[in-house]
Amino acid sequence: MKNIKYLVAIITAVLLSNCSKDENIVPLTQNETNDLKYLREEEKLARDVYTYAYNKYQATVFNDISQSEQKHMDAVLKMLNKYSVPDPALAQAGVFVNQDLQLVYNNLILQADISLVEALKAGATIEDLDINDIDDFTVNTSKQDLLKVYSNLNCGSKNHIRSFTSQLLSNNASYSPQFITLAAYNAILSTPNESCGNN
Repeated sequence: MKNIKYLVAIITAVLLSNCSKDENIVPLTQNETNDLKYLREEEKLARDVYTYAYNKYQATVFNDISQSEQKHMDAVLKMLNKYSVPDPALAQAGVFVNQDLQLVYNNLILQADISLVEALKAGATIEDLDINDIDDFTVNTSKQDLLKVYSNLNCGSKNHIRSFTSQLLSNNASYSPQFITLAAYNAILSTPNESCGNN
């Protein structure tokens, strides 16, 4: 009987401890919520475009980076779950809740269909946009967990845009940034790949 009471006491203490931890989580602002939901689908867009391009051209760069994008998606989902935000990402490839991202996806698929070079440019465009958006999202929060995820994803996107640029150069083509500045793009290219927390 004493053992049962002791066990109940331990379980109660653990439950109370977990409750107090949850209570210490500062809720997301509306901006933070919107940013995470958008980023989750934006990383899905990247994964889905690269999977499509890999299936069409069998270029390993698309397969490698699509797997990295899945890790990016998982990292954002972890934050959504932590803050009890419903996941907007649909299971079906190429389908998005956010209609702006749906339009971007549709256009990038059309571009990727043209040729391998255009598919590589589509990849560079995605990473260009991603870096720009994450820079904006970083301004909207002071939460260290979000900032860490944003930093890792930003680092990964810089590695990806280096890879796509390198592949374009190998195919006698180039990319002109559309979202980040030319100076920022050149600064990324002038530095080597980074370790990004497995992202």
